[in-house]
Amino acid sequence: MKTKNIYLSLLMLAVIGVLSTSCSSSLKPLTPSHFNVTPTPLETVGNEIPATVNGVFPEKWFNSNATVVITPVLKYAGKEKQGIPHTYQGDKVAGNGIVINKNRGGNMAMNFKFEYEPEMRESELFLRFNAKIKGKSVKLPEVKVADGVVATSALANALSTEPSDAQDAFQRIIQQKQDANILFLIQQSDLRSSELNKGDIYNWKKRVKEAYNDPRQNVNIEVSAYASPDGGLTLNERLAEARERKTSTYLDQEMKKQEVNTDINAHYTAQDWEGFRQLVESSNLQDKDLVLRVLSMYPDPETREKEIKNISFVFQELAETILPQLRRSRLTANIEIIGKSDDEIMSFWKSNPSELNVEELMYAATLTDNATEKEKIYQFLTANFPQDYRAWNNIGTSFYRAGQLDKAMQAYNRALQVKPLAPEANVNLALLALNKNETDKAEELLGTASGAKNMELTLGLLHLKNGNYSQAVDAFGDAKTNNAALAQLLTNNYNRAAETLKAIENPDETTAYLLAVIAARTNNFAEVTANLRSAFQRNSAMKMQAATDLEFAKYRSNAEFMSLLN
Repeated sequence: MKTKNIYLSLLMLAVIGVLSTSCSSSLKPLTPSHFNVTPTPLETVGNEIPATVNGVFPEKWFNSNATVVITPVLKYAGKEKQGIPHTYQGDKVAGNGIVINKNRGGNMAMNFKFEYEPEMRESELFLRFNAKIKGKSVKLPEVKVADGVVATSALANALSTEPSDAQDAFQRIIQQKQDANILFLIQQSDLRSSELNKGDIYNWKKRVKEAYNDPRQNVNIEVSAYASPDGGLTLNERLAEARERKTSTYLDQEMKKQEVNTDINAHYTAQDWEGFRQLVESSNLQDKDLVLRVLSMYPDPETREKEIKNISFVFQELAETILPQLRRSRLTANIEIIGKSDDEIMSFWKSNPSELNVEELMYAATLTDNATEKEKIYQFLTANFPQDYRAWNNIGTSFYRAGQLDKAMQAYNRALQVKPLAPEANVNLALLALNKNETDKAEELLGTASGAKNMELTLGLLHLKNGNYSQAVDAFGDAKTNNAALAQLLTNNYNRAAETLKAIENPDETTAYLLAVIAARTNNFAEVTANLRSAFQRNSAMKMQAATDLEFAKYRSNAEFMSLLN
């Protein structure tokens, strides 16, 4: 009996051992064939590497009591980055993982992304498994599922984007007008001394003489004589003509006295309906809407006059307040003020800048391509016109173009202290944010930058960084920049991208490199080598980038291509 019990015990232990072995062996190593990665190879979108891994757990593979945590791991340059873990569990496990039936098996789907780093162009994507059956670990090897990253979208560059300069309001020629009115009594054309001696007539004549005697000003005189709409067309035409003639004679005499020899252009209007409408619209007349309605309903002058007079309670007020203002001759001095020439402005800047006003100084900064000289002008502006945000913004753009980004940010923030919603400063701060891939901050700043110069370039860059390539193309429009061409390339419009790159006024190494990428995608090896050679001549560091760029992977067995990289 004792012997029999011993045999039974041994048999039970063997069964338990078999069961235990079968539990652990049910989670066998998986292979790359069980998984599919999209895209393959991986590819940056904006400044991220998004990926989807779809896979299958074969029938009978998953243990009912197992929990398997799968973590995507990108390995590169001796480092690794982990994506979001995904948990799967057997149908007897109480947990929050995705349940996989042991007999039927099941599918898996993982979406994840990594922040891009340049070294990730040479990388490997693995799936790492952390498996347990009833709390006991089961070792499963990692599975390699993808090689490398196509990082063409990461060529989007904030520092090559033109910042937003605030514009000057300098005008070489400024047009001015000065008006004065001589009023007449009803149905009369005599010039009254009370009108001719008014202060605004005196000031008008004085301004004409000043303009005539100033070599930087040109002046001519216009006389417009009118009659009010009441009184009939024949009478009014005679009155208006007489008022124009007598006013012109008077002015001709006055200009001779002042030794002003300028043209006097005269004309008259018999019935000033347009002036009547304007005065009524701007008046406090109680029934002005009724009068304006009559004007719109009856285009015939006689009918208009009759209908308005029929509104007797209104016409009385019109006769007292509106019509007297229409019996007039309007004197207009058309004055053209000629500003300093470019040479004069730069001469004053060098010899006596205090003689220049703020607009002339702002304009002076556009007359030189010397970055140091520009900065000096803006420094003078910020010192002498500290409440003008434009100078602070533009000295910031000088720092930005010189790569002094901390100084640029300080200047832009100073501009916003002067004018909190300064559109150009907000565009430029958005550029600085995009340089750090802070896309949310950049989007917020651009929301208050409407109308700023070069905003479309920064907005296009924002769309590029967010991976919205079609929107980037729309934002860039016809801009001829590397970033604009990159957006076109990423939407597979290779012809347009190439045209954009070839039209860039000052091409750089990135211009040539992008042309090489287009050539690689369109299988033009001669253009690949020619453009890479041009890029390397401008910047030899780009050899290392080309050597690891999967855009050129198909040429790595080509001796000519490889010799180009040495």
